[in-house]
Amino acid sequence: MAETLKLELVSPEKLLMSKDVSAVKVPGDEGDYVVLPEHAPFMTTMRPGIVVITSDEGEQSFFVKGGFADAGPSSLTILAEFAADCDALQGDELAKELKDANEALDKATKSAQSDAAIRHANELVGCLTQLS
Repeated sequence: MAETLKLELVSPEKLLMSKDVSAVKVPGDEGDYVVLPEHAPFMTTMRPGIVVITSDEGEQSFFVKGGFADAGPSSLTILAEFAADCDALQGDELAKELKDANEALDKATKSAQSDAAIRHANELVGCLTQLS
């Protein structure tokens, strides 16, 4: 097997994934980035988006609402506010998440919240709309 890194994807409810992978695409606050084995250490925040995990088994995608990513040469830990396998996030659950996101965007806009809060809510709606 080619060189890998240890990925741990954690949501508040549970550990969603812990395995060796070859690459992970992460939706960072300042843009998407890919973590590969031997990556320089850093910690950053994530925006709502899709985490794409590449391993010997192929690609797997997870929707995240945001959180933190801690990368090192041999590991990546993602602490997500909320995370769900994109294949499993369908139907009623996806509709509920999209409804909640639209309500949060409406509330943020009407109450003149910070630009960052409005941007976050807008990105969440956009990402969920793409999934539906």
